[in-house]
Amino acid sequence: MTTLTVGYSTCPNDTFIFDAMIHGKIDTEDLRFEPILEDVENLNMRAFKEDLDISKVSYHAYILLRDQYALLNSGSALGHNCGPLLISKKVVNMKNLEPSRIGIPGKYTTANLLLQLYLRKKIDAKIFLFSDIESALLNGEIDAGVIIHENRFTYEAKELKKIKDLGEYWESETKLPIPLGGIVVKKQFSVDVRQKIDRILKRSVQFACDNPESSRGYVEKHAQEMNKNVIQSHIALYVNDYTLDLGKTGHAAIERLVTVSSDIL
Repeated sequence: MTTLTVGYSTCPNDTFIFDAMIHGKIDTEDLRFEPILEDVENLNMRAFKEDLDISKVSYHAYILLRDQYALLNSGSALGHNCGPLLISKKVVNMKNLEPSRIGIPGKYTTANLLLQLYLRKKIDAKIFLFSDIESALLNGEIDAGVIIHENRFTYEAKELKKIKDLGEYWESETKLPIPLGGIVVKKQFSVDVRQKIDRILKRSVQFACDNPESSRGYVEKHAQEMNKNVIQSHIALYVNDYTLDLGKTGHAAIERLVTVSSDIL
């Protein structure tokens, strides 16, 4: 049995969709998977080093990794009304704000790319772990920040304010779903092996959707600081039909991101 490394984040949508293939709840076609769980920006950086056989990456990173990695049809975080949010503690003028006063959850995150598309220029904003951006705003370390993941559900309770929904901006400009992150596999593997991995992952996503209670323990283990309502909201937001299969619309959204990002990247 061949063992492949697979990297994904501790976020509920990732642990939810990978649970079945990691724990042998489905047919894995004589493949075994060794999970590596890290923050998505760490996964992006590891992909640039080609550390992992299979990995979740931001679509921003994927654009730069296409010579080394192939995109799988299953496993993506892509959809509507699920994009990053640009927020602040008080009213700010983004045009006059120094990049060092703007926080982002990683240089190669799609959140950072969407911010630059919204501002219509390349900037070097201040990098934080995604979960630290709210605190950085509250303590005055930055004046604006881009939040992702579960922070979409927590910022208002901390009296932080939305400046712009960057996903909404993308959808209004393109009329396409927001491509946030996808699953890639090294191109050194044969097409047959890549297709096998894609089948297994699709099976895992389908099993998770059909048996939502099966992954609960695994999901909650890696989401210890989230309450159950936030966990369920997170999964509902980021796991959808595009996660099962990108389809023509999903691929069109990714190609549009590639095209419009050329001036910035």
